[in-house]
Amino acid sequence: MSTPFVSIIVPVLHDAPELARLLDALAAQGLSESGGGAARWEVIVANGDGEDTGIAALRRRSTGVCWVTSDPGRGRQMNAGARLARGDWLLFLHADTCPEPGWQAELRRIARDPGAVGGALRFTLRSAARRARLLERGVAWRVRWLGLPYGDQGIFVRRDVFEQVGGYRPLPLMEDVDLVRRVARRGRMAYPPAPIRVSPRRWERDGWVRRTAGNLLILALYALGIAPERLARVYYGGSARRAGRDASRPGAGVSCPG
Repeated sequence: MSTPFVSIIVPVLHDAPELARLLDALAAQGLSESGGGAARWEVIVANGDGEDTGIAALRRRSTGVCWVTSDPGRGRQMNAGARLARGDWLLFLHADTCPEPGWQAELRRIARDPGAVGGALRFTLRSAARRARLLERGVAWRVRWLGLPYGDQGIFVRRDVFEQVGGYRPLPLMEDVDLVRRVARRGRMAYPPAPIRVSPRRWERDGWVRRTAGNLLILALYALGIAPERLARVYYGGSARRAGRDASRPGAGVSCPG
């Protein structure tokens, strides 16, 4: 079996509808679920709830995807997926995002630079709202001047570098920023113009100003040294989703094609 160029790793926790749309979109771009074809991609889904019936139905449909169940928590789930990855590069995608066609060529171009160790795609919201364009410009500024992309931008990293830095730390929040900082010490970070479409559901649910201000506050507090555990209590509050992330339900199981 030949080695894929990139392994796409998607952590999910009660995200079956979003994951279904992402898998369909990747298939439409010519990324075979089985990783077949000349490009040799593979898709790995790391599920944080082995009892999720929606994910179980997707597993039966998407037999070409590699599935792994782990304890909940994005860092833990993405590490579980990375342990199964065979690609030279790892691309971590949130279920409610999707890279636009052309990202594959950009990543191959970046891979030819031996000094490039990782990076992220260009944040673009699936919204026609004017506030969405303002938010996109703000994210572009943060990435350009602070070098701090978030996980919803599709963080990519050379697999050997990911292993050298120890992967994601099991943090309840800011695990993406923590990883980017450690990877950036190993070489150059690349931020190609290839867009990744991000669902606006969080901003539409919480309010554009409130959500953006909250994110900036969390980043500022993190930069001041506030522990991610304390920040998570502020960010997630007492929501059911946070409870799901913090739960200690053991999970096991791997199912991969071939």
